[in-house]
Amino acid sequence: MKSVQLINVTFLFILVIASGCMQNHEADIILTGGTIITMNPEQPEAEALAIRGNRIVFVGNADEVKTFQGKGTEVFDLAGAFAYPGFVDAHAHLYNLGRLLNELNLTGTASINEIQTKIVEYARNQEPDEWITGRGWDQNDWEVKQFPTLSDMPDIPQPVYVRRIDGHAAWVNRRALEIAGITKDTPDPDGGRILRDDDGNPTGVLVDNAANLIRKHIPDPTIEEIKQWIRDAVRECHKVGLTGTHDAWTDEKSLQALRELESEGELNFRVCCMLASEEEDTAFLNRQLELGPQRDPESLVQVGMVKMFADGALGSRGAALLEPYSDDPGNTGLLTTNEEQLTEMTRRALRAGFQVCTHAIGDRGNRLVLDAYEAALKDVPVEDHRLRIEHAQIIHPDDIARFAELGIIPSMQPTHATSDMPWAEDRIGAERIKGAYAWRSLLEQECRIPLGSDYPIESHDPRTGIYAAVTRMDHAGFPKNGWYPEHRMTIEEALRGYTVDAAWAAFQENDLGTLEVGNLADVTVLAIDLRQLNSLEILFADVTCVVVGGEVKGSEKSCK
Repeated sequence: MKSVQLINVTFLFILVIASGCMQNHEADIILTGGTIITMNPEQPEAEALAIRGNRIVFVGNADEVKTFQGKGTEVFDLAGAFAYPGFVDAHAHLYNLGRLLNELNLTGTASINEIQTKIVEYARNQEPDEWITGRGWDQNDWEVKQFPTLSDMPDIPQPVYVRRIDGHAAWVNRRALEIAGITKDTPDPDGGRILRDDDGNPTGVLVDNAANLIRKHIPDPTIEEIKQWIRDAVRECHKVGLTGTHDAWTDEKSLQALRELESEGELNFRVCCMLASEEEDTAFLNRQLELGPQRDPESLVQVGMVKMFADGALGSRGAALLEPYSDDPGNTGLLTTNEEQLTEMTRRALRAGFQVCTHAIGDRGNRLVLDAYEAALKDVPVEDHRLRIEHAQIIHPDDIARFAELGIIPSMQPTHATSDMPWAEDRIGAERIKGAYAWRSLLEQECRIPLGSDYPIESHDPRTGIYAAVTRMDHAGFPKNGWYPEHRMTIEEALRGYTVDAAWAAFQENDLGTLEVGNLADVTVLAIDLRQLNSLEILFADVTCVVVGGEVKGSEKSCK
């Protein structure tokens, strides 16, 4: 009798163990019925993948994946669609995208009259003392391509502060100037310029650091406002196939908002934070450097980068050039941070285990950053530092090779080239333009180029970035063979820029960038194979859905 009981107990034990093994083997989600484009050279394509929790547990053929299917497994039929590693925008401004959805949006306005109408209509719903803020105007899109003035601003009681599309200049009204106390006698701040008329009076446009004279008088958003902006931005990013971003200016409040959203289960998006480094952020940055990098792959919010600025932007003639602007003799742009400051911050960051990501547009700005990085690395010789230059738009030919020699990452945005091409050569001339948006020259130096958009300055849609990278044409197919087509990327290089190289540029290559067993389950599903499309079709490849950490998020269509 005892032996029978022992056999029964043993059999029951085996059943329990077997059941546990089956449950451990069972996937939560299976994607099948399409093509898995892994970006993994050892297994470029597959028919299916399985996800358990937030990780990939299988990549292979459609028959084998069935062994991971259990009662609790949710199977998504791709219906012939194509699954890519989750697309990541390697340079963007997340909460500013959401903010633009909730404030005065001047993007695409074609004239001052159109802007005036928008401001007046917006002001009708605002209190008399409430600040009107917005962004998006671009004088290069107007018939008369000149900066606006105070006389162009509508006569309304509210103070107005609207930033140029690139965020590097602001146009304000008289009320805003009065609040800030800016007059004829106000000096230009370091790294900034107050545009003035022939008599020295402010015209209403403030470039780069000069805009801070106004901005500090505008009430800061609350944490709840920032959280809502992030929710709105993430929703829009999911729609176009993004699963994450490298946020190019994260201050204390926005970091708090991101962490609260994650703890509340409302983020569903990966964010690598470039910490703000302006004077008012000093205490915050010091605390973060003391804490060290926070790169836990299980967290959606990563902290391991510091953001700095070397110069302004080309469109507002604030990019720092080695020689004067071709269309503005005597103006060589603005250095917003000096080399000593850049070098010292880089030393501090390297000692703390952080990357530095420095905005540099002009050839002087890029050389300044390369010099600062080189000096810092001599003092703090970190081998795998992955220091970055954000934008790297205009590079002197002598400096191209230095990126590879120093191991500096050129983090670039393809749509900047196609947006700027109507006027960029006017700014810098036929010779310097050869080193502008020079993707091929950098790739030939074996640089890895993570790609982004700088949204909301450009569209947040990665399809537009991929299209710009492989064509260097606008959406009408102009110019026919592409603008300086010798710098075009291949479709494989562009896809790497939004996947493999974006992950590597943030020290995430062990968890993201490819679809392989053990990696985080971040997936972008498109209806069409981008590798097989003619260039224009890239823009119209439907986004079916995205998966972030094993959670399927519907887009304009549904994976189901």
